[in-house]
Amino acid sequence: MFRLSNNLVGILNFITFLLSIPILGAGIWLRNHVTNKGAGQVLSERGYKEYRLGDYSHWLQKRVNNTKNWNKIKSCLIDGKVCSDFNDKYLNDTVTKFYTEHLSALQSGCCKPADECGFEYVSPTNWTSTTTASSTNPDCAAWNNDPNTLCFNCNSCKAGLLDNIKSDWKKVAVVNIIFLIFLIIVYSVGCCAFRNNRRDNNAYNSGWKHP
Repeated sequence: MFRLSNNLVGILNFITFLLSIPILGAGIWLRNHVTNKGAGQVLSERGYKEYRLGDYSHWLQKRVNNTKNWNKIKSCLIDGKVCSDFNDKYLNDTVTKFYTEHLSALQSGCCKPADECGFEYVSPTNWTSTTTASSTNPDCAAWNNDPNTLCFNCNSCKAGLLDNIKSDWKKVAVVNIIFLIFLIIVYSVGCCAFRNNRRDNNAYNSGWKHP
């Protein structure tokens, strides 16, 4: 029975080790396609950062620039009330107070126009274009105060989404590493079980018995 248990544990652990290989491969793939650049641009006298699509990998850019993909994502962001909740939370802010808020990547990229557009603040999701604004950023023309438009068509919104995904994928990578370490430990126990079983078999075959 002891030898059978050792064999069973060894086989199960070997299978577990084999299953860890695709997990490790997935972690490497995520690392190579997620996590370069894109930390957000720090602005002077602002509590939030602004995000640029060009700071992320071409692989990620290609996915969000696909019109079909982005329309689905945009619909989810609108239905998820990302900017509605944002507006409600900061509605009573003065412009000075608003500029000190620590906004998420999605809030900064999708719910307000870029600072360089030079728009005048009315409320968190209501901004007035000024005649003095001279930015060539296409996001400035894409902005609209309509709650279903805002900056959902902006490159900054796509960048904010990618930054959010990047953070989540980093967490997944950490979990994968922890899980892989656990699997290595378990596999090592399995190897010990195999060695013990082999030793017991050899002792049994040679006629030696345990006390």
